[in-house]
Amino acid sequence: MDCTWITAKRTGAATTVAAKYLARKNSEIVAVLGCGIQGYGNVEALDCLFPIRLVKAFDIVEGKARDYGERVSDHLGLKVKVVQSAEEAVRESDIIVTAGPTRKNPNPVIEDAWMKPGAFAAPVDYDSYWKPEALLRMDKFYTDDVAQMMYYKGLGYFQNLPKRVLDLGDLVTGRSPGRVADTERTMSMNMGLAGEDISTAALIWQRAKEKGIGIPLEL
Repeated sequence: MDCTWITAKRTGAATTVAAKYLARKNSEIVAVLGCGIQGYGNVEALDCLFPIRLVKAFDIVEGKARDYGERVSDHLGLKVKVVQSAEEAVRESDIIVTAGPTRKNPNPVIEDAWMKPGAFAAPVDYDSYWKPEALLRMDKFYTDDVAQMMYYKGLGYFQNLPKRVLDLGDLVTGRSPGRVADTERTMSMNMGLAGEDISTAALIWQRAKEKGIGIPLEL
């Protein structure tokens, strides 16, 4: 099984689970900053739950956003607008996915004022795109594993986190509140859990057996 493909699928699914509780139900404009595998996988998953009418694509590599737009349009049937700056992507977007390189010492660009009230953000690349003041202004800040985030913080990542970091599992099980107002700005900065890869792989294996497809390989 292709682990790159599995990771892309489960990462987008985790973003969409968080968005189910933290994004506005009528979210229709998605910004994607970083037009690689994760940029595509996140939109593919979000499209299953939200009435997306426009994807705004930005990438620092010339031509990559254009190629991404063609793929999203051809495979998902969504309208894509290639934009020339991170600011143009973020402003007026309902859901913001940042999927660039993950850096321990980032040079972030997203300003606090760019994110509109009511928007939801899913940084797949940790805090690489987000300036500290933008993170600190979130009304609710979640992650899929608080302990893992604190571990990475101890390694030098995430030096400007909000004081209150909530657990996505508690949100899904109802022990923590989701969105309660249309004006709340929310974020789920998921670390990525190996258990999600294993669960996805097990499901693929089960379905492959049912369909009688695939080639067994001895280890």
